[in-house]
Amino acid sequence: MPNRNQDLLIPPADEIESVTEFTKKVKYLLETEIGGAWIRGEVSNLRRQASGHVYFSLKDEGSQVSSVLFRNDALKQSVELEDGMQVVVFGQISVYEPRGNYQLIVRLVVQDGLGKLQREFERLKAQLLEEGLFDEDIKKPIPTFPRAVGIITSPTGAAVQDFIRILKRREWVGHILVLPAKVQGEGSAEEIASMIDFAQKLSGLELLVVGRGGGSLEDLWAFNEEAVVRAIHRSDLPIISAVGHEIDFTLSDFASDMRAETPSAAAEVISSHYLELIDRFDTAADNLAYWTSDGLQSRKDSIEQLQRRLQLLSPLGRIEQSQLRIDDLSNRLASILSSSLLEYRNRLAEAKLTIETVDPSSKIKRYRLQTQSDGHRLLAAMSSEFMEKRSRLYRAESLLRSLSPESILNRGFSIVRDDVGRSITSRKSIQSGDKVTAQFKDGDANLVGE
Repeated sequence: MPNRNQDLLIPPADEIESVTEFTKKVKYLLETEIGGAWIRGEVSNLRRQASGHVYFSLKDEGSQVSSVLFRNDALKQSVELEDGMQVVVFGQISVYEPRGNYQLIVRLVVQDGLGKLQREFERLKAQLLEEGLFDEDIKKPIPTFPRAVGIITSPTGAAVQDFIRILKRREWVGHILVLPAKVQGEGSAEEIASMIDFAQKLSGLELLVVGRGGGSLEDLWAFNEEAVVRAIHRSDLPIISAVGHEIDFTLSDFASDMRAETPSAAAEVISSHYLELIDRFDTAADNLAYWTSDGLQSRKDSIEQLQRRLQLLSPLGRIEQSQLRIDDLSNRLASILSSSLLEYRNRLAEAKLTIETVDPSSKIKRYRLQTQSDGHRLLAAMSSEFMEKRSRLYRAESLLRSLSPESILNRGFSIVRDDVGRSITSRKSIQSGDKVTAQFKDGDANLVGE
C-alpha cells in the first residue's frame, strides 16, 4: 500500500525538474557565475581527435579537471601540448550535458613560466602606451639613402652576419658600424639601452638598427624591458627594430620608428631605395643610347626631306624652257632679220631683258646659301645634344666611382682582414699574436695583433 506520509513529502508536479532541466540550470549557473579563469596545472591523459579537438586533464597535487581545446583554438596556440607539461591556461567552465560532467573549455595555453612574462608584457605595454611612447606622430622618417648605419646586436650572432651579407649582395654603398651588446640574459637590456645612448654621440650616423635573431619569449625579453623602450623613444636617430620574430611583437617594435621582421628584412629596407636608384640609372643609360640613335635618325630624315624638296625646286626645268624659247626667238629673228632688222633688234633687246628677269642663277645662289645655313644649324644642334648626353653620362660615372670601395681606399681608409680574408670591424676581434692584413690603395700590409 502507498505510504501516505511519503506522499505528503513530494512537491507538486510543476515543481519537479527533469534531469535535463536540472543539468541546464547547473550549466547556466557555472557559466554565468564563474566565467573565465586562469588556471595552472599539469597536462595528463592527452588525446588528440581526428576532428582536431584536443582532450586532456589539468591536474595538481589535490585535484584535476577535464579540459578540451577545440580545433579552432588549438590552431592558434604556439605551445605543443604534451603529457606531463606544466601550463597556464585560460578558459571558461561548462557542463557536458549528456553526461552531466563539468569541464574546462580552454581558449589559451601558455607554458608555465611564460604566463608571468606575458602579464608583465601587457602591463608595461599599457603603461608606456598611456605615456605616449608608441604614438605614431612622434616617429621619425627612415632616411631614403642612409650612408652610415649602426647596428646594435651581438657581434658573434648570425643576425649581424645576415645583415651585412644582404647589404653586400644588394651592392649597397655605405658604412656599417657594429655596436656590440648582449641581446639575451642578465644585463642585456642595460647594455642595449646604453649602446643606443652612446650611438647618439657618434658623428655621421644616420640610422640605427636594434635587433637579434629569433628565439623564445624569454630569449627576446630584453627587447621588452622598459630601459630599452625608453632609450629608443629618446633617440634622436631614427631606429629600425629588427628582432627576429615574425608573429609576435616586442615593445621595442612599438617604440621604434619602423619594425622589420628580421635583421635581414631591415637590410632589405635600407637598400631598397638604392636598388631603385640603380635601376633608374640603368634605365637612363639605356634611354640615352636610344635617344642618341633616335635623334640622329630624326636629323637624317630631315636632311633627306630637305634634299627631296630641293630636287622639286631645282631651276633646271626652267633653264631648259628658257633655252627653248631663246632658240625659237633666234629662229624667228633670223627669218625676218632681213625685212625688219631694227624691229627685231628691239624685240631681241626686250627678249634679253625678259630672260634676265627670269634668270634662275640668283635663286640658285639663295637656295644654296639657305641649304648651307640649315646644314650648319643642324650639325650644331646635333653636337650640342650629343655633348649634353655625354656630360650627363660622365657625371653619373664620376658619382659611381666616388662611391666605390677603391675611392674609399684612395681617401686614406683601409680594410683590415683576418687570415681567411674576412673583414674585421672591431678591435675586440683581434687577439694578441693574430696575423691580419691591412689593405691600402697601393697594396696590402701584414700586421700582427698586440
